[in-house]
Parts: sequence; structure tokens; C-alpha cells
Amino acid sequence: MVLPVTPLENRFVRLEPFTAALQGEVRAALDCDAPSWDIMVAAGYGAHFDGWWRSALKAMEQGTRIAWAVRRLSDGAIVGTTSLYEIKPDYRRCEIGSTFYRPEARGGPVNPACKRLLLGHAFDSGAVRVEILTDAINPGSQAAIRKLGARDEGVLCKHKITFRGRIRDTALFAVLDDDWPEVRARLDARLAAFG
Repeated sequence: MVLPVTPLENRFVRLEPFTAALQGEVRAALDCDAPSWDIMVAAGYGAHFDGWWRSALKAMEQGTRIAWAVRRLSDGAIVGTTSLYEIKPDYRRCEIGSTFYRPEARGGPVNPACKRLLLGHAFDSGAVRVEILTDAINPGSQAAIRKLGARDEGVLCKHKITFRGRIRDTALFAVLDDDWPEVRARLDARLAAFG
């Protein structure tokens, strides 16, 4: 499995790999909705942004993460970020995560459009497993992941620690290469409904 660091685009979003030229736009997109960051392992808003940004670039240099800025094509605005990370070529697996969208970009086509691109990129590159993890206390995120058709694989207890210091249980989901045709069809149908 080799995951190229490349832009990904469909009719709703363009995912642009992090570069220095995007730093200001990404900072502006993430500097909002502080309460939503409280359950995250790492925060990317306000004074937390610089360390978060450096960490993302370092992981990209090491080949363990591809971080993308999410550009909404309807208006050209950067409305969030998402990543493929924990990239394990030997095991042909990775995770989707470090996802944050501005409040006005939630609930529409942005998230399913991003998931369609990320999953397609991973499976087209030879992945056999893509994991999606979320905080066990985040029912909205879990519902969105289930809506994709991902397998619910349970809860990893005391799995991570949030940037606020709370010991976090993590809900684990996965899409396998065997699942991808059905998941892809569901995503394509959802996106087609947006016209």
C-alpha cells in the first residue's frame, strides 16, 4: 500500500495536502467552536494551532499521516481539515481522523464528500482496512460513522487522553476492502441527493 500525497476532489470539496501556503487559511477555519475541541486528543484552535500544525507537518514528513485542508467548492472557502493517519503500509491499513469542520459546514455534503474521497484514495492505493475512531462520548460522530456503513467494532477503554487531560474511551469503527463497494454505493447515493 502506497498512499500518494495528492489533492483529491469531487464536485463538493477539494482536499488539499497541507503546505505552508495553506497555513493561514487553515488557522482561520479552525479558530472557532472551542467546546467542540474539548473532546479532541489535540486542539487546533487559538493558541493551540501552531503546535498542532507543526505536529501534522512532522507526521507528513515521516509518512505516517496525510493532512488535508478541506476546501468547499461552492464558495472556495477552507472549512476544516481531515487526515489519513496511523498509515501502516506493511499491514495495508490506516485511519481517518483529525477531522474538524466549521459549524456551518456540518450536516451537508462536506463530510460524506470527504469520506468518499478518503476511503476511495485508501482502497485505490491498496488498503484492506480503514479505521475511523471517535470519542465514546460523541454520539453524533458515532451516528455519522454508522451512516457510512462502517463496522462497529466496539469500545477501546482508556485508549487516549484528550488535550484537556480526560482519559478517553474510543469507539472503533472500520471499513474493510470487502465492505467498500457497498459503502461507496451508499456514499454516492447520499451525495447524489444533494443535487
